[in-house]
Amino acid sequence: MGVNNLSVVLKKKDEIVLENRPVSEPGPHEVLIGIDTVGICGSDVHYWKNGRIGNFIVREPMVLGHESSGTVVRVGSKVTHLKPGDRVAIEPGVPCRMCEFCKSGRYNLCHEVKFCATPPVDGSLCQYYTHAADFCFKLPEHVSLEEGALLEPLSVAVHACERARVTAGKTVLVTGAGPIGLCNLLTAKALGATRILVTDISESRLEVAKKLGASHVVCVGGKDAGASAEEIRTSLGAPPDITVECSGAESSVRLAILVGALLLGNLTCL
Repeated sequence: MGVNNLSVVLKKKDEIVLENRPVSEPGPHEVLIGIDTVGICGSDVHYWKNGRIGNFIVREPMVLGHESSGTVVRVGSKVTHLKPGDRVAIEPGVPCRMCEFCKSGRYNLCHEVKFCATPPVDGSLCQYYTHAADFCFKLPEHVSLEEGALLEPLSVAVHACERARVTAGKTVLVTGAGPIGLCNLLTAKALGATRILVTDISESRLEVAKKLGASHVVCVGGKDAGASAEEIRTSLGAPPDITVECSGAESSVRLAILVGALLLGNLTCL
């Protein structure tokens, strides 16, 4: 299809450019997607500003983006469940499908997974993107493409709340009111949590959390973890049943541990 595919390319740390790249032809089990919406993840920013995340290092130019949706433009010869014109959300991590983890249904643990915008794999912040058809999911008519792009971060919250066994009647603490924290708030509500307290250092983010249904909010900016933990206990009347840590900040992790200590009565760190 020629070279007419404007892409956001991270050339190296602190250098992002717009670059026209070739439009890839889909393989037999792939689809070519006209990208509509792409979310900007913290990992994209991290690669841009730091050039790496752990052992994943940007060594050559890489297209960013992995929270994406779009419309199918062309399908591979073996694809039967999608057709041109279908609106889809993209699951960005494609595993090998052959290993023990994949065959046991835990394909997120596959050692050979190829994840969009994780070096050296290009992402989907471009006009046209080719992806494995079985990791593209057709959107219902009532779900917009913008909402479809949010399904990837929403899946993080669904997985977290399922692992934490959030169920009806539980009291949940969500530390961090960023996009992932807010997704966990919405998921916990959908699973029937009775009370959900959200913390953050930003009052404006906590205002959004309240609008989305948080029963309590606590601003922890400028406070030590012990004081914040006690404020949380006082606000809820008791320690929460479950804490979901969504910020990654050391102070927030410490707060989550101290709140757990209040619930247990004591805590021993080994």
